[in-house]
Amino acid sequence: MPLNQIKKYSDLLEIMHLNDYGRLASLRAIYDRDIQDNENLAFQTKIIRPIKKDGQPSFDTVFNHLIKEEIEIEEEDGKTVKRRVFEKDRAQRLHWVRFHIEVKKKTGMEIFSTEERDVKKRKNVFRTYIYDLEQQYVVILEPQNSGLDYYLLSAYYLNKSWATKNMLKKMAKKLPTVL
Repeated sequence: MPLNQIKKYSDLLEIMHLNDYGRLASLRAIYDRDIQDNENLAFQTKIIRPIKKDGQPSFDTVFNHLIKEEIEIEEEDGKTVKRRVFEKDRAQRLHWVRFHIEVKKKTGMEIFSTEERDVKKRKNVFRTYIYDLEQQYVVILEPQNSGLDYYLLSAYYLNKSWATKNMLKKMAKKLPTVL
């Protein structure tokens, strides 16, 4: 939908009246413009790079993280599996990612880095958070090992009952400098 192309922070994208195909096409156009095709996207002079999946750079993985949330589903055989499903609140705020990475908002923001346990990787990792306190929105970056660039991991609206409390815990453990 072309109207979404002119939406600005803090407007929400108008996607819920669209069918699945139209919604995905509209979101992908925003994502391509702001992130995938934006060679100048940087946070504090460090370029945003795609996460590597199977050794290859993949912006598709990031796109899924920005419009879908991970939930646990119990299958017929009783096993619980994790799946990513469309999440309206994330998707409607997709155009906020670039706005926050470029730090266009000067007040009501908390930018910090932490060291935390990555359960999937089974090791401690550093993460940098761009937290919009007023809009309850967070962008998560991971510094590359070289320290020269960032990976964009995810961004989402803190709409879960535990989310704000979790962010406050992370802020309490913040490192003295932003990585």
